[in-house]
Amino acid sequence: MVAYFSVSGNTYRLAESIQREAGGDTFRIRTEQAYPQKYEQLVARARDEIRSGYFPVLQASPTHLEGYYAVFVGSPNWWGTIAPPVAAFLATHDFSGKVIVPFCTHGGSGGEQIKEDIMKLCPEATVMSLLEVYGPDASKETTRKTVAEWLRNTGMTR
Repeated sequence: MVAYFSVSGNTYRLAESIQREAGGDTFRIRTEQAYPQKYEQLVARARDEIRSGYFPVLQASPTHLEGYYAVFVGSPNWWGTIAPPVAAFLATHDFSGKVIVPFCTHGGSGGEQIKEDIMKLCPEATVMSLLEVYGPDASKETTRKTVAEWLRNTGMTR
């Protein structure tokens, strides 16, 4: 399964690329309360949620998550970590014994604490190496090659 959260569309485009290469189902993580589209408001809300440890209420959960051996988990890098909706998704499901394959888009800061924070939320899962992609590059042909190489390196090819 490829589960992802995206506001601007960058993480969505990266998730599409991963799904095309690796196969499987996709699941879009959505919150009951939408995030603001205006950048300044989005950044302020994300900062406040992360600082307070807030997990937003999600619209839905994937069905039959227990049937997946590996779950690709995608998030934008917000304030050095995963977006709160992704944290809520990880915290509200049992990933014991599963493989989590994380990926993120960013505005220039890379993955920072994303893998470590996923490991804290899912201590009984195996967390693979993080794919980090500069957001505007998410739909470029060079990124497809990067995705294919990352999948080979993690052993997650079809």
